[in-house]
Amino acid sequence: MVLGPDYETAGQKVSSLEMNESSTRDTLSFTVYVGMGSARYVLLTVVALAYLATILANITLMLLIFLDTSLHKPMYIFVFSLILNGLVGSTAVWPNVMNILSTNIPLISYEGCLVQVFLMGTYGACNFSMLTVMAYDRFISIFKPLQYHTIITPQKVKQLLFVANFSPAAMVLGQIYLTSQLPLCRYKVHKIFCDNLGITSLSCDDSHTIQSRVTNLYGIIITIVIAVLPVFLILLSYVKIMVLSLKASRNARKKAFETCSPHIIIFVNFSLASLFAVFYNRFNPYLPGEANILLSMNYILVPPLLQPIIYGIKTQEIRQSFSKVRRRTVFATSECQFAPSSVFSLCVTGRLTQTM
Repeated sequence: MVLGPDYETAGQKVSSLEMNESSTRDTLSFTVYVGMGSARYVLLTVVALAYLATILANITLMLLIFLDTSLHKPMYIFVFSLILNGLVGSTAVWPNVMNILSTNIPLISYEGCLVQVFLMGTYGACNFSMLTVMAYDRFISIFKPLQYHTIITPQKVKQLLFVANFSPAAMVLGQIYLTSQLPLCRYKVHKIFCDNLGITSLSCDDSHTIQSRVTNLYGIIITIVIAVLPVFLILLSYVKIMVLSLKASRNARKKAFETCSPHIIIFVNFSLASLFAVFYNRFNPYLPGEANILLSMNYILVPPLLQPIIYGIKTQEIRQSFSKVRRRTVFATSECQFAPSSVFSLCVTGRLTQTM
């Protein structure tokens, strides 16, 4: 059978339409970026500077904890894990946002959106779980100071780190799997980055179908497990610490406050950011573009930037370690300044290694 030219042309058109439909199905667009005009360059500058500051602050504190053996304690190991998680969370979002702002192409693949949702969800869940572990660590150090090293052993630290990071990630992965099974009928995301609620709102499924009910129920369960329960445990631990401090001497109260204040500030800051994120998800369709962007930045940009700064300012041991490293750097540089340029960096590195 020989096909005529008209039939072949029609077939090519159908094939072309199918390819375009497939391409649309695999690509999501962000509507918030549309119509921003020159304001996107202002936003790009703000995000780029804040993200750069986040990277520098987090990596500096991580290197400080890693290199200074006096900071190889459970508390600072937990801090290391917390700020590393913040760095992963911000990196999951802001490079893509900066790319969209610079190219003015507000598109993302469906798979890339799911990856972003997973990293974002893991960031939030691991933050709460790690803050809970740190509250437990502070609780033991204040209530059982003499037994602290027999309770918080190196093996216990490894177990806590594993549970605080692996369990939330596994639960979020389960949520992503359920979300990925929902068929999509819409492809426009009314946010500046992907989140789980943003994807489920694009689903064709009615809320009364079994698959939608299972997805919603699972979402409620993991919200309780990874957010509500940790907040309750943290608040409970600090209520007990506060009650004990009121019965203690003035010096003991001061020491307890100095020990716990960085963690309390970080906890309050992240809890408020998460609360704003809930508000953002609930009322997103009714928010103007500026409020949409500000609420988004408050959740994923501000906490990772503030965490290393707060611990650097409010923790005496970190301040002392930073001053010590800075003095050693100046000393090593002054001793090596007359060395040939080809060996200058090796000289400085060797001096720093000897003095650590």
